[in-house]
Amino acid sequence: MIRKDLFERTDPQRALELLKEGNKRYVKGELCVKDNISEERKLLAEKGQAPFAVIIGCADSRVPPECIFDVGIGQLFVLRTAGNIADDFVIGSAEYAVDFLHSRLIVVLGHSRCGAVTATIAGGERRHGIGAIMEEIAPSVEAVRKGGADEGTPNFLDKCEDENTKATAAKLAKSDVLQKFLADGTLKIVCAKYCLDTGKVNFFN
Repeated sequence: MIRKDLFERTDPQRALELLKEGNKRYVKGELCVKDNISEERKLLAEKGQAPFAVIIGCADSRVPPECIFDVGIGQLFVLRTAGNIADDFVIGSAEYAVDFLHSRLIVVLGHSRCGAVTATIAGGERRHGIGAIMEEIAPSVEAVRKGGADEGTPNFLDKCEDENTKATAAKLAKSDVLQKFLADGTLKIVCAKYCLDTGKVNFFN
């Protein structure tokens, strides 16, 4: 399944299905998106954009959303920061995509072996911009610790990564702009995690 019409409107469930099917193709190496995008580029330049989903992902170079979901240009509204965190600029950008571009799904996309989360767990001096990122992730790490886990617990990093992803999703859900779409069911916010080893994306709440 692939969205052939760049300007097709979608509901949250169909948007999610498009991403899941695209990731299945990516994992299998059976990609639908081709390199010849000149026609799509021309249409998007003339008519604007209608991305069916917003992806708030980590800036890690190994996690390119368009590739792992097997979609072309104009399909996704991608926002990327180290540690897939959401500051006011990210939230405002997501609000724009939902309110003006009619995106109907927001995916907060974490990934395995996240360097930003790993650095936060390790602690140490927090300076400048990197420190601001670690400060944002730190409450999620502490929440996992308060739940009874520590660095010696199996999958501690995984748990911190997932908690951080859920924290970002919760922060987005507090947006006044997004809340009205969430309330009437025309928007869904979901969490997901990309496995660097397999290429598979697992969705969760």
